[in-house]
Amino acid sequence: MIRAYATKEANGKFEVIEYDPGALKADDVEIEVESCGLCHSDLSLVDDEWGVTQFPIVPGHEVIGRIVETGPAVTHLKTGDRVGVGWFSRSCLTCTPCMSGDHNMCPSVEQIAVGRPGGFGERVRVQASWANRLPDSLDPKKAGPLFCGGITVFNPLVQFGVRPTDKVGVIGIGGLGHLALQFLRAWGCEVTAFTSTGAKADEARRFGAHRVVDSRDKDALKAEAGRYDFILSTVAVPLEWGRYFAALAPRGRLHTVGAVSEPIEVQAFSLIGGQKSLSGSPLGSPATIRQMLDFCERHDIAPQIETMPMSRIDEAFQRLRDGKPRYRIVLENDF
Repeated sequence: MIRAYATKEANGKFEVIEYDPGALKADDVEIEVESCGLCHSDLSLVDDEWGVTQFPIVPGHEVIGRIVETGPAVTHLKTGDRVGVGWFSRSCLTCTPCMSGDHNMCPSVEQIAVGRPGGFGERVRVQASWANRLPDSLDPKKAGPLFCGGITVFNPLVQFGVRPTDKVGVIGIGGLGHLALQFLRAWGCEVTAFTSTGAKADEARRFGAHRVVDSRDKDALKAEAGRYDFILSTVAVPLEWGRYFAALAPRGRLHTVGAVSEPIEVQAFSLIGGQKSLSGSPLGSPATIRQMLDFCERHDIAPQIETMPMSRIDEAFQRLRDGKPRYRIVLENDF
């Protein structure tokens, strides 16, 4: 039996449950959880904002821990390895996307806290392909958020060929945005932070922004017209999208990784005239995650976190609801 924190209803309090994971699958590993980051997606699941939550739910998808058991088909990992796990926990490995290296776009991809237990527990099981060994030089207390927030903003740089010579804007300096600034600065880009919170301006520069633009200032946004090769939106709220399309240079791309619940409105001519694009992407494949970890190791990139014991999970979720974390809460296993 595995103990974990679950809530039995939307917006409910957490309680300790026990569940039987059954026999370990041949290609699975069982991980003793050391810590698990708290992401806004966990809040969306717990509040059933997306209509996919099955209660009771054990959330948590930024796991760091040690492998305590491996299935007989697992050959590349062993007991004692420290690994990280993000949003995805299983893919079929045989479909065209999987065979092309795009496991994250597998039609039957399993999401770790959707219809199965996530990482806010003493142990968690995943397919070994989705457990990435953590480089020794990365701080395991800080590494968890890389497996969701980090790979979410790193993956577009790889998929869309962002170049060191590009001028790139990042909308929203939070759990995702503060990592995007670090990646892009190390990537070699000219980096601009768009933020509605003036108090974050100095922090944005510390994370790597060359420039900071007040996203509430319409004149400031207007002055950015035609500047950017790539704009990455990390926010989950509607924006005046037209202003950001206007800020794109010819062949520029507005890319969203924020789960905006409302349609993104765009006039066809705002795309056609400058051959501009609108796109989105999920988290990355296991191979891209490994690239990200190597890049973080090389450039000393890590999230800014605050830690709490997992037993204070209700308090942690409330802190997230109130928008207080700077910039990621990591819950440490204290079962």
